[in-house]
Amino acid sequence: MDTFELITNRRSIRRYSSQPIREEVVQKILQAGMSGPSCVNARDYAFVVTQDKAKMLEMYTACGGPAAPLKDATLAILVCGDLNRSFSMAKEYWIIDAAIAAQNMSLAAYDLGLGNVWLGVWPQDERVRNLINLFELPDNIIPHSILAMGYPEDDRDMVPLTEERKREKFEADRIHREKW
Repeated sequence: MDTFELITNRRSIRRYSSQPIREEVVQKILQAGMSGPSCVNARDYAFVVTQDKAKMLEMYTACGGPAAPLKDATLAILVCGDLNRSFSMAKEYWIIDAAIAAQNMSLAAYDLGLGNVWLGVWPQDERVRNLINLFELPDNIIPHSILAMGYPEDDRDMVPLTEERKREKFEADRIHREKW
């Protein structure tokens, strides 16, 4: 799929079949996550990958209702920031770098035929603490977000959007040129 079509067709999918995801597909998704830009090339992200249904249910419990897609997912990737690798002059760039990695993985997953949804964790203190405890993360690793993934329960979820629907997403009033 061409890049523009991939970006404009991707959407959040929250219901998945039980079809397992092959390891080579998981590796491609992770490679995509590590291929994006990061502040001064710090690559200040880390990932916790699970395909264990019980662990995904614990993640759901740790994050509450908005994380319900984890109940059906066959793969979850916890995207984290690594403070030991972050840019020393502005440590907070890890937040942006983790978001870029998550976006790349989301797009790669869609391109590989997987449905997925981005689930926010940071800056929700309770979710952050719960996931730190669940995964026994070291002090320098901060949970950022979760990608819940799986092959879509309904194949129609992967049908490309109509041109009309793509146009509806474009909001010209959000664009300002030369000045506000």
